[in-house]
Amino acid sequence: MRRPTPKRTVDPDLKFNNLTLAKFINLIMDDGKKSVAQKIVYNALNTISEKTKQDPLEIFQKALQNIAPEVEVRGRRVGGANYQVPVPVSEPRRTTLGLRWLIKAAKARKGISMDKRIAAEIMDAAEGHGAAVKKREDTYKMAEANRAFAHFARR
Repeated sequence: MRRPTPKRTVDPDLKFNNLTLAKFINLIMDDGKKSVAQKIVYNALNTISEKTKQDPLEIFQKALQNIAPEVEVRGRRVGGANYQVPVPVSEPRRTTLGLRWLIKAAKARKGISMDKRIAAEIMDAAEGHGAAVKKREDTYKMAEANRAFAHFARR
């Protein structure tokens, strides 16, 4: 068995000195164009602060808290049958899934620029609705529906 690969450290973002925001920028980045991704994220945060008159970083954290799942389902093969087994999600994966779902939900919105889409999705998620929050609720429903198979997680 190979040894696990070491976790890469991410430098905090330049403007807010926040690690989570730096990861968010890296996930938005396309073809290595980090400056474009930074512009998109910072414009989105500016839009949020203008519309809500609150600290955009607090709203971002609240949105991420509303999106990040605590349980997920994983496929497990037991005796020739596949079961969807609910398992708790570790903290780094919670954040990663939350950011991923936020970006996917923002990309699904059409007709406006990416920074406006991200701003809208973050504000919706902070209020507890939006596509990313729906994704988390769907994941919870799946886990709840398959709770009978939770004992397979311990094997």
